[in-house]
Amino acid sequence: MNRRSFLRSLGAGAALTGAGAAGAHPTVTDPATPPEESAPDPLGTLEVEAAREAVVAGDGTVYVAANDGFLAVDAADPAEPTVLAERRGIPRDSDAGQMRDVYDLSVAGDRLLVVGPANPGHDGFHGALLYDVSDPTAPERVAAHETGHPIHNASLVDGLAYLAGTATEGNPLVILDAASGDEVGRWSLFDRDDAWREVAVPLRVLHDVTVRGDRAYLAHWDAGTWILDVSDPEAPEVVSRVRGRDPETLADLDVDEATRLPGNDHRAAVGPDGDLLAINAEAWAVDEDDGRGPGGIEFYDVSDPGEPVRLSRIDPPPTPDPTRDGVWTTSHNFQIVDGRCYTSWYQGGVKVHDVSDPLAPRELYHWRDAGRARFWTAQRLSAGEAFLGSSMDVPGEDGASGGLFTFPDPDAPGDSRESAATPSTDGGPSGAMGQSTGGDSTDGTGEARTLGLLGLGAAAVGAWTRLR
Repeated sequence: MNRRSFLRSLGAGAALTGAGAAGAHPTVTDPATPPEESAPDPLGTLEVEAAREAVVAGDGTVYVAANDGFLAVDAADPAEPTVLAERRGIPRDSDAGQMRDVYDLSVAGDRLLVVGPANPGHDGFHGALLYDVSDPTAPERVAAHETGHPIHNASLVDGLAYLAGTATEGNPLVILDAASGDEVGRWSLFDRDDAWREVAVPLRVLHDVTVRGDRAYLAHWDAGTWILDVSDPEAPEVVSRVRGRDPETLADLDVDEATRLPGNDHRAAVGPDGDLLAINAEAWAVDEDDGRGPGGIEFYDVSDPGEPVRLSRIDPPPTPDPTRDGVWTTSHNFQIVDGRCYTSWYQGGVKVHDVSDPLAPRELYHWRDAGRARFWTAQRLSAGEAFLGSSMDVPGEDGASGGLFTFPDPDAPGDSRESAATPSTDGGPSGAMGQSTGGDSTDGTGEARTLGLLGLGAAAVGAWTRLR
């Protein structure tokens, strides 16, 4: 029996129950958290005003987006991260003015891509800046490309800049030659189906793009996550859609739905081999008792990218107030590398899971201090030594400033607290395992098939592990 037929055959009687707007985040007024034990304290910290995304270069250098610019940080010694260079007020020579809302950046070799503004409503430069960071102590701008539209997130791969076309008709994926600025290609939901034009933008916005090899993974909020073949970047093609609701359903919903579950595909990323896909939801409750937020992370087998299979999920940490005015513990940015998933949960802290068996994620580490940190991302710094989290400022009179935290990379899974996979509350409508639950499955755009732990015995889990 081949592997995928085996996965389908596991499904008798088991199912996952499927269950908001991209943009600037509101102020949190209550930093209190429920009592709980915390993991060992951070190894080191570095205050960074207005810290947002952080990315790790291969030499221990970390680049941190910082609202009106970025910093290069030496974190080779995790106990003493130090600033190598700081570029604020960028670009300084633009007639359009300076870039604001710098939330995202991407590093590839000796090139760093810095994009912004992340959200509409800002004056100044809108576009992508490319820096030579062969000497991280002296980043040198080598290209500036004005796009005329905001860019919430981006990915730099093989000399191409894959940009989220925020506040542009169709919210397309825009692909530029990073050096010349020439547009290479673009794709939007409108290319797929005109029915998406009837859906309010906050419900279908392209929030995040991740590219690995010939595949681009587009997190399109309530419209789900779309996998594209970008082997020919001039003509991206749909491979499949994971999660999400159809345009006819979304067209009837109010934009307020964009803050709530189900939906809210915020980020999609794969591991180094491209077989394991994780998708998270960023969501809040309307009120403390509505039971619809915050969002977690789901894992999918995409070894056949045309037929994703849902595997398991990680729940968000608890919060005393799940509303947008409360204590945020919804999932935010994360990374999968070498069988581990490094995750950030705003005031819910940072976590590390062993996902070498993606049917049963095992929690290895969890640190949170809601009055001290609101984590934007978590990334591995050095295998077996350290990982990092970048933190926004914590609002309130006594709130902490933003910054960079380094943590010990946890040891053997035998010391971990195992957390069983649980029924999904983040994804789109669910169905029985082995059945497509929506969309046009004949052309690869149907809902991902589901493989849950509910009803699966040790033999099934062991079989998965052997097949992997």
